[in-house]
Amino acid sequence: MKEKKDRDYSYYLDTDLSKIDPDVDLVIDFERVRQLQKIILIPSESICPRPVREALASPFTSLYAEGYPSPRMSEENDEKVLLDFDYQLAYYRRYSDRRFYKGVEFADFVESLAQRRIAKCFATDKVSADKIFVNVQPLSGAAANNAVYAAFLKPGDTIMGMHLSHGGHLTHGSEFNRSGKYYRAVSYEADPVTGKLNYDAIKELALEHQPRIVIAGYSAYPWSVDWKKFREIADSVGALLFADIAHVAGLVVAGVYPNPVGFADVITFTTHKTLCGPRGAVILTTDREKAKLIDEAVFPGEQGGPHINKIAAIATTFKITQTEEFKKLQEKIVENAKALASSLEKKGLKMAYGGTDTHLLLVDLNAIKTRTGFPLKGEIAARILDLCGLVVNKNTIPGDETAAEASGIRLGTPWVTQRGFEKEDMEKIAELVHRVLVNIQPFMYKGLTGDLPRGKINLEIIEEVKKQVRELIQEKEGEVEDKRKIFEFVSYQEQSSSSKQETGTEKISNMEILRVSGERAKPFLQEVSTANIAELKPGDVTPSFLLDAEGKLIADVSILRLPPDEKGKDYYLVATTSSSIQKVKCWLEGLSDGYIIFDPQDIFAKIQGPVVVEQVKEGKEEILRKMEGKLKTNPENPKLKDRLRLKQEAEIDGLSLYKDFPSWFDLSKPYFIGQHLFIQNISLKVEKKKFHYAGKEKIKKSFLHTEHLKLGAKFTRFAGWEMPLYYTGIAEEHRAVRERAGIFDVTHMGVLEVSGKGAADFLDVACTNYVRWIKPGQSQYSFLLDPEGNVIDDIMVYCRSGEKYMIVCNAANQEKVLSWLKAVASKKYIIDKNYPAREVKASVNIKNLKDASAQDERKIDIALQGPASGFILKKLVDENLWENIKRLEKNEFVEGELAGKNTIISRTGYTGEDMGFEFYLHPEDASIIWNLILEKGREFEVKPCGLGARDSLRVEAGLPLHGHELAGRHQINPIEAGYGAFVKFHKPFFIGREALLKKEKKREKKIIRFRLKSSYGRMIRSEDPVVDKQGRYIGRVTSCALAKDFQVGLAFVDERIQEGEEIAIFPLPRGRFQEKSAENLSEGDRTVLPQEAIVLPRFPEKIDEEKSPCIPGT
Repeated sequence: MKEKKDRDYSYYLDTDLSKIDPDVDLVIDFERVRQLQKIILIPSESICPRPVREALASPFTSLYAEGYPSPRMSEENDEKVLLDFDYQLAYYRRYSDRRFYKGVEFADFVESLAQRRIAKCFATDKVSADKIFVNVQPLSGAAANNAVYAAFLKPGDTIMGMHLSHGGHLTHGSEFNRSGKYYRAVSYEADPVTGKLNYDAIKELALEHQPRIVIAGYSAYPWSVDWKKFREIADSVGALLFADIAHVAGLVVAGVYPNPVGFADVITFTTHKTLCGPRGAVILTTDREKAKLIDEAVFPGEQGGPHINKIAAIATTFKITQTEEFKKLQEKIVENAKALASSLEKKGLKMAYGGTDTHLLLVDLNAIKTRTGFPLKGEIAARILDLCGLVVNKNTIPGDETAAEASGIRLGTPWVTQRGFEKEDMEKIAELVHRVLVNIQPFMYKGLTGDLPRGKINLEIIEEVKKQVRELIQEKEGEVEDKRKIFEFVSYQEQSSSSKQETGTEKISNMEILRVSGERAKPFLQEVSTANIAELKPGDVTPSFLLDAEGKLIADVSILRLPPDEKGKDYYLVATTSSSIQKVKCWLEGLSDGYIIFDPQDIFAKIQGPVVVEQVKEGKEEILRKMEGKLKTNPENPKLKDRLRLKQEAEIDGLSLYKDFPSWFDLSKPYFIGQHLFIQNISLKVEKKKFHYAGKEKIKKSFLHTEHLKLGAKFTRFAGWEMPLYYTGIAEEHRAVRERAGIFDVTHMGVLEVSGKGAADFLDVACTNYVRWIKPGQSQYSFLLDPEGNVIDDIMVYCRSGEKYMIVCNAANQEKVLSWLKAVASKKYIIDKNYPAREVKASVNIKNLKDASAQDERKIDIALQGPASGFILKKLVDENLWENIKRLEKNEFVEGELAGKNTIISRTGYTGEDMGFEFYLHPEDASIIWNLILEKGREFEVKPCGLGARDSLRVEAGLPLHGHELAGRHQINPIEAGYGAFVKFHKPFFIGREALLKKEKKREKKIIRFRLKSSYGRMIRSEDPVVDKQGRYIGRVTSCALAKDFQVGLAFVDERIQEGEEIAIFPLPRGRFQEKSAENLSEGDRTVLPQEAIVLPRFPEKIDEEKSPCIPGT
């Protein structure tokens, strides 16, 4: 090897990957071992043979070869003639080819060879190979399909294919794909009774819509196709028949699936599914003129230079497909798929579409009766099966509305058949799949766009199935070579039995160590262990126990904290006996993954993570020697040794351990696994008070009061403050924000700070949202609840650093929120009425940033909202800061100088505007910035806006106001208000969690948004009654405001009321007008008439479709 200093680029041309890029080489090895150690059941995947991969890695990789070989070569059916190099090169030198590059003479050979081999494979008794025209250049199946559309359609033409949720493909007219955006898509479906294609119904649909192209071919439909009937359907409307056989091309070549050649006008397929080749695609036609159109659509229409190395690999693939071995493989693939489907059905699982006669099958998860009552969804089933070593993919089935809510899993047999699995092995695989699926306990979280399917399973089942998968693979192929020990496997059960045999007999030198690391390593171990590790400093160690879901002992451990790294990642060492090490490792890894049951009473809870759990081997003895003086988990400890010896006879529960080792427990932690055992059985005596706030505040004036007087503001009293209601008019100010920009005085809002090393831990106990999600420069919406689950306030949390958070709360609740947070931090007040001992373990500093005591750190809020707000802001900051502001996403912020004043500039707001900012600055700078914004924003017609417009804007956007859509007379909780996504029940504990969960189970009402049908009529007010279209009382209005020409409002009504329904609202009599009862009405009397309204989406997608909110320069 050349010395590095003498090396030139030639060194890299012929040196092994492992020497040049060991990182990528390692990742490739990871993937090699993964494929060997798992049973892969994805129908669109197969093993690409080594000779094919060698062709793929050939020198053809380096070529550019835009264009095509000469027709003479492409259509030559005699391979001997085609491979007569002297003959062909003579013609090439004289006549060249259809390429745009030279140096491609041998590219012509491999492309022509691929074309002719493919034609030969698809030839039939009626259509010979010389009648089949082949294009092998599409880079993928999607590219091939789009090329077909480009060749034969104009935008707006009608295509007809299988509906995506019934097994069609994205490129068959899905609204998410170009095919559904450029063309008018009509979809047919499988028959709901038979699960098969209903050709009569498809024909009726074709006659009704007259498509230009009829598409037959599927990615998740398990039955074969009658091409003759499809040909008749296409002919009945004069359409082209387009056969997409991407999935089944290998079956077609082998004669175990009907061949569309001779029926279809155009055929496409991919080469990497059942054909077991490289990733690529092919287009076939039997019409020379259509072939010309297709060639032009591929190049130069769809793509540039073809991947000649891939085409060489395709040629090799079709050399293999002509063999008898390949045909037998395809026959076995179908046999195995049928056997797998049959075995799964015998186990009690339902097959979507009723079965299969191809290489794939789908399991209908809706038919599984779950213990939790929640439906099992495809995504979570696929995730957990993968953890067990069984690789499948989620898939929509008939009835599913979106892929995110897919209710099926798709399985296929190409890969396992290639590995030698037989029909009898399918029964074993079916048993494993069935065991996993029926033991998953599904549940849902509330998400921003809908419910989020989740699920858990017992760790023992994961480990047992993983072991059986490994054994099944070893039966076929022997031990998988894993020289780098990429995947280590030790059975959880084997470790459990060995620990029973060996506990209490080991010496300190036989201890083992795990390293637990990650950004959430501290909260992870805090929730996993019985001891309090929150206050451990680097070098500190504490003894602890790990308990399982039933509160039984897993292992005794010592936890040592190491210094964090420069990126803030925490590191801990967990020492335990060698007989327990693998059981502990499996347990911690399972908890980190988030799919194992660790609290049978709370399926929603998850331990914080993820973390990396790795066994320390190098230098273990030296580490143990250094730890020996601090090590508490010592099997030579007489008391512990005697206690643990009992484990050989019976499992030890946490209660008995607590009696002997109370110092190893901190029962007052917010949460630890097994804590439920102590809550149920131990009554700790604590003297804590119930929080009560009865403060009365004097009326305050805004920090900008003088500026408002200058502007002629009309004032109102709100939340203890005298604030501007409007300047020129609420409607005018509302319109200014929607069309241009408006500036708001929100200096009345509370601004607090929580800081300290335990700030995130503290806030995750106090708030409903997950504070650790946000990084410095990000903010999130959240709620503070009391122990009864009632809303104290809704807040914004801004992460200024890992140890400093700014809290913005409502003006009316500032003192209450401040008092509550300080009460929680003091540990003197009850935060869990069912377990008063529970308390935060974090030490924090809490202060009011509006108070003069905050000195230079004081902060108040001014808001600039509307589509022109970015243009105005640009005039107030320097170029470097503006570059950072341009990159802000919603709820992100930067700190810098706004017109020379230190300011937190946040892309947040309370108007529903996509573009808007809030400025947190020192009170002394407020007037300066307020006036500068008005001055610099004059050209953009910025207007000062009062609380009236702020209220109408937030109502129009569906945003809640504390006392109206949150808390208040109806004690509305965040989920009822439509903000369940900001309540993270995955956190094992936050204040009010258990009470809110109970309320959620009994929930009967929700907040809706409505608009009156008429622009006339009386103003609707809070507490006006609401009825449905049958006149049944369903709830009360909580807020209403005029937006444009119509009243828009929010109401708390029966949860069964849906978007689009008609409702009516009775404006209650107010003032001097008193309504008489109906029987007492007389001439001249007036009575209340209901105002008709329509229920709107809970939140508008876009408040005004015509405006263009933007940040200049983006």
